[in-house]
Amino acid sequence: MAKLFMNLQKALVSRINPVYLLKETKNVLSMSYRISATSHSQPPALQSPPLAQKITDDPVTPKTAQSTVTCMYQTHIAGFWRNVTVLWCKKLMNHYLNISVDSLETDHHHHHQYSCKIDLKPWYFWSKKGYKTFEVDGNLVEVYWDLRTAKFSGGPEPCADFYVALVSDEEVVLLLGDYKKKAYKRTKSRPALVEAVMFYKKEHVFGKKSFSTRATFDQGRKEHDIVVESSTSGPRDPEMWISIDGIVVIHIRNLQWKFRGNQTVLVDKLPVQVFWDVHAWLFCTPGTGHSLFIFKPGKGAPETDSDRDESSCGGERKCSSSNSHYFSTQSHSHSHSEASSDFCLFLYAWKLE
Repeated sequence: MAKLFMNLQKALVSRINPVYLLKETKNVLSMSYRISATSHSQPPALQSPPLAQKITDDPVTPKTAQSTVTCMYQTHIAGFWRNVTVLWCKKLMNHYLNISVDSLETDHHHHHQYSCKIDLKPWYFWSKKGYKTFEVDGNLVEVYWDLRTAKFSGGPEPCADFYVALVSDEEVVLLLGDYKKKAYKRTKSRPALVEAVMFYKKEHVFGKKSFSTRATFDQGRKEHDIVVESSTSGPRDPEMWISIDGIVVIHIRNLQWKFRGNQTVLVDKLPVQVFWDVHAWLFCTPGTGHSLFIFKPGKGAPETDSDRDESSCGGERKCSSSNSHYFSTQSHSHSHSEASSDFCLFLYAWKLE
């Protein structure tokens, strides 16, 4: 992972779109680690996961926009550490959750997945509380969910009052949502000895000027609200603001000259690297391309003298005070930087007319 983000930094400096470097994560994110020796003679029933975002040359419109949130976890299932991908997808007439678990079997270097799809259709006959099972390399995996009172903040992923539990060998190996007690009571299963770890979150959002998401930068701490706002039309020069929990931590003026870049901010005293590429907002037809924002906990490369001269507030340092938990700085030392996680957030922001 460290090598990946060194490459991302180099890409942004050299003005190469960092999205292509995501290919290098394939080997990193698809590894499974063997814990105990097990064998299964039954051939697995493999399924291919659905595509989260259809690739098309036609401009995206509010009617064709497909909002997705993809989270990859690593958890212990059937004696092995496996990657679990959770996909929330919402379109105009469809809304579903897809859970995929990596298989240990490979075919010509292609990794297979077992999938379980849950339709979250808005019609009255859909049950928002349910249970499904599927097999992973011959081992039974159970999925329990309760979304009857789930709250959504405009995206496909619920933000409160729900649970989705993945159970294997009478252990809750992955638990999503805040209704944890209800989940354990319903599944009648014990918590996993080792908690699942989220490696990355990837989200496609659509809007005109404002794009929001949520992320936890340090394992076990609170979730933060992230909002990216822009002004790219009108007589004034284009600008961009990035705020966390309502506080502006990055403000870029003259965006037409600084449409790619990176800065480091402090969130609850944890350094977070922020990369951006908003070329599509400025030079492409709305709906034909997306801008990319990457949030990576941990310190970045050492700053240069020219970096110190420019603050994240467009040259004004009045936006952060010494008493605030949020700073935009590249020279502030941090005693807990060694404890930063491998988590990374990828935000794809699509501007629509």
